[in-house]
Amino acid sequence: MHNNQPTIVIRRATATDCPRLMELIRELALFEKAPEQVTVSLEHFILSGFGQHPVWWAFVAECDGIVQGFALYYIRYSTWKGQRMYLEDILVTEPMRGKGLGKLLFERLLEEARETGLNGMVWQVLEWNEPAIRFYKKYNADLDPEWINCSLTFQ
Repeated sequence: MHNNQPTIVIRRATATDCPRLMELIRELALFEKAPEQVTVSLEHFILSGFGQHPVWWAFVAECDGIVQGFALYYIRYSTWKGQRMYLEDILVTEPMRGKGLGKLLFERLLEEARETGLNGMVWQVLEWNEPAIRFYKKYNADLDPEWINCSLTFQ
């Protein structure tokens, strides 16, 4: 019997993963119908994750040596709850969806949050992204429609 299952490894992202992560971020922006919104440079992205004062961390899902998914997070502070993990983005490439990579990445995030003493995890999901909403509901996530997203962009 020959097993054709890919070898899946969940590991911490490294600086050398950044070009591939940027490709996946562009894929995510395309999926979210906003490809023109990705304006960060690769240099800034690398510096922000691996410079002297990192502000983000990530895990990658590697299949047979190729990064096919990632989950990028940072620590936010809630005056009500304390330190919490903020999941900025989670993505599995389209051909690899449905193979459990998202579940492995998400559960690795939960493990990381618990291990580092954080008291929870928060994130956003687009209201039309039904597959993601179904995925999060499996974890009994609280989906709160009451809050409105706000942002300012400086030129």
